[in-house]
Amino acid sequence: MSRAIRLTEEEMKYIAFFETLTQVVVKDCVIDHERNRIIFVVEKGQVGAAVGKEGRNVKLLQRLTGKNIEVIEYADSPKELIKNCLYPAKVTNVQLTKYRDGRVVARVTVPPQEKGLAIGKHARNISRASILAKRYFGIDKVIIE
Repeated sequence: MSRAIRLTEEEMKYIAFFETLTQVVVKDCVIDHERNRIIFVVEKGQVGAAVGKEGRNVKLLQRLTGKNIEVIEYADSPKELIKNCLYPAKVTNVQLTKYRDGRVVARVTVPPQEKGLAIGKHARNISRASILAKRYFGIDKVIIE
């Protein structure tokens, strides 16, 4: 992680619960009250185990918490993390631009027919990418082009 992450007590409880259920190490947890979801960030290569066969773990957690559960694979670079957040959309390029005022914007290129998939229903995917890109790398905005 390139930035210090502070977890709330509630987030730590969800992490402990998730790790006990899945036997997967969780790097981070974000509770997004606005979209009634919990985003778990897991180590590279652990998404399948975290989700479980046919989504069993995610479905169980959704029933128990009453929240949507999303699992994202961690990446050391902002470009890879954004790609992971927008999966299964095919991201062809991520361009980071730092402006004079210090703001950093990520412009993400996807094939035109996958723009809706990248944004997601009710902008869930682009919102997730924005939250995690800001949290880990200080990126102020993620734009799909």
